[in-house]
Amino acid sequence: MKRIIAILVLVLVCAAFVSAQGFTGEKAAKGGFTGGSKAEVTTVAQALKMKDDAKAVLRGNIVKQVGHEKYLFKDATGEIVIEIDDDDWGGVTVGPQDTVELIGEVDKDFNKVEFDVDIVKKVN
Repeated sequence: MKRIIAILVLVLVCAAFVSAQGFTGEKAAKGGFTGGSKAEVTTVAQALKMKDDAKAVLRGNIVKQVGHEKYLFKDATGEIVIEIDDDDWGGVTVGPQDTVELIGEVDKDFNKVEFDVDIVKKVN
């Protein structure tokens, strides 16, 4: 009888521990480092010459929307079409007057070069 009670207590303690840890079966959102990054800003002119899937950081302005999840981005060296999936905006709202930093990768096809954005940061 004492063994059964000990096992039940152990099971209850384990259940309480798992519950206290917030176990929901879903992956919890995690934070991360917010300091400066080693990634250097790439210009549009440089990005247009990079290889497919090359990681880059662009800084400039989103000038206008040119299609579904497609925008025209401009910096001092030129323009490039960027793609920002609706769920990659991260709650950031910007207009043409706002300077943004875009983290993503170059997407080269046979006859066009675009920039696939993973993270949008408002600089000003």
